Amino acid sequence: MFATARNLQRGTASAAGLAALTLVLAGCGASGSSAYGGGYGGAPATASAAGMVATVDLHNSSLGSILVDAQGKTLYLFEADKNGKSTCSGPCATAWPPLLSNGAPQAAMGASASLLGTTARGDGGSQVTYAGHPLYYFVGDKAAGDVTGQGINQFGAKWYVVGKDGKKIDND
Repeated sequence: MFATARNLQRGTASAAGLAALTLVLAGCGASGSSAYGGGYGGAPATASAAGMVATVDLHNSSLGSILVDAQGKTLYLFEADKNGKSTCSGPCATAWPPLLSNGAPQAAMGASASLLGTTARGDGGSQVTYAGHPLYYFVGDKAAGDVTGQGINQFGAKWYVVGKDGKKIDND
């Protein structure tokens, strides 16, 4: 009887583990949406996505010196955000994933540590801010230094690359 109960527990644990794995894999299956201009793929693979402390850096680009993450991925601000709070969630956050940090974000190279901060998101995450602007990626950027999200009007306002001073870079 004891051996049968142990096998039943193992079977239940295995079934629960398989169910959890199925849910994780199902969540990873969708990689883009035509609602955002095509199948861009998932959010950038970053330290913040893995629950690490985010690092903000500077990179020279075709737009000048811009904010990037530790992997060189461009960071954007959303003009609809007010008072340091993100207004981008749901489908917006799928197309424009927030830069999250598990702890106080770090400044590297020329980025200003005094301009870095965080804001609480509605989903409980901690989003990195720079000069009071919540920071985002654009899923259309494929490589470090890409700026394909610059000036896009989406989800009710425009998106801009962020300069060293924390202001939008506006070449309109």
